[in-house]
Order: sequence, then C-alpha cells, then structure tokens
Amino acid sequence: MSAIDRAGMIKALPYARRYARALTGTQAQGDAMVADALRQVMAQQFPEGISPRAIMYGAVGDAVRAAETEPRLDPAGLSLLQRMLLLLTALEEQPLTAAAAACRIAPAQAEAELRHARDGLRTGVTARVLIIEDEPIIALDIQELVERCGHSVVGIAATETEAVEIARAERPGLVLADINLGAGGDGANAVARILRDLTAPVIFVTAYPERLLTGEAVEPAFVITKPFDPTTLAVATYQAVTRGVRPV
Repeated sequence: MSAIDRAGMIKALPYARRYARALTGTQAQGDAMVADALRQVMAQQFPEGISPRAIMYGAVGDAVRAAETEPRLDPAGLSLLQRMLLLLTALEEQPLTAAAAACRIAPAQAEAELRHARDGLRTGVTARVLIIEDEPIIALDIQELVERCGHSVVGIAATETEAVEIARAERPGLVLADINLGAGGDGANAVARILRDLTAPVIFVTAYPERLLTGEAVEPAFVITKPFDPTTLAVATYQAVTRGVRPV
C-alpha cells in the first residue's frame, strides 16, 4: 500500500472509530473492531478510486458481522444490517450507494432495508434525556428534536453545576452533551462528574468529532457532528439507548 494510502487511512480512523463505537455500543468493542479491520485492510490491495473512509467502513462492518455468532434483532426488530445502514447514511453521512457497498449489498436492497429501519425507529424504545447546552436557542431546538424522536426531556443545563444537579435529581436514561459550555465549563467534565454515580449512555455533540476519537484515552462511544439534522439525532439516540445490544 502506498504512503498516500496510509496517510488516508490515518485520516479515516476517527470516522471508522465513530462508526464502530456506535455500532457496537462501547468504545472498547468499537476500537477493537477498528484494529481488526485495519489489520485486514493493510494486507490487501484495493482498486483506484475507493476512498480510505469507504474502505474502513466496509472492513469494520465485516469485522462486526464476523463477531456476531448468530443473527439477532434489537427491541424494535432491526437487524445488524439495518443498524449499519442507518449509521452509515445518518451518522457518517454516506450516500446510499456508498453505504450499500460498505455493507456488501446492492443499492436496491440497501434502499429497502433502510426504509424498514427508519420505520423501526419510530416504534423504538424511548428515554428520559438530560440536555447539556449553554446556547438557549440551540438547547430548545435540540429539545424539540429529542421530543420528536419520542423521548422526554427531564432538564436543560447550561453549566457543569446545573448538569450535575439535574442528573442527581432526575436520574436520566440518556445524556446529550455539548462539549464547549463557554463560561459554564466543559461538557466532558460535566459528564464525567455525572457518571460517577449514574450509569447512562452519553451522546457528545461537537463541531470537531475527530478530537474525541483518537483511541488514546477514555472517550465517548457516541459522537455526532454539530450541526446535525433530525435523522442523525434519531439514529444516535436510538443506538445509544439500546447500546448496540441485540437481545437473545
């Protein structure tokens, strides 16, 4: 593989990590899948014109499928393939044809599976959500999107202190946190304090997702890029609440 290809793979790693973490539900499992995928990719040759991100998305999907001992459906009846398509098209913003290629299926099948998956989102599980966001208008917009997804908002915090107080009082089932709270502190610090006495999935919202996806420390399993659209939030919240786990 050429030096240019290696450089491209390095740039693609944060996005591969985001996809794998969201797909598996944890940083540890997701990063392990990326490591497996990268080893396989570096030993292969690929046709010209395929982007490193596309190659990694496909390899991660292969690794996750290989680790699944038997096909299982999640609480809304979604299959692993359908979750993959949702994440690729919404979270990773891949066109349908690229998502289909990464999933090793034809575009027509991908379109049908994606349609079914989106219908499943509307009948999926719900959660009580704490929003950590210091910009009032943005916070209200996020609240509206969250409630449209079927969840309830237990509080909106603009500072670290408010976030911790609301979390202790309300015990949310999901935390949706901006990283930069301006004068109110740091969203990551607020989440760290909350998770000392509360077990709940967390979705971080940031304009710079690659900074949270280095694989070098304890990092979030769910990261969405700011700004985001309603579908991205719906997919992320659903996957975070179910934590990528498919019951027996």
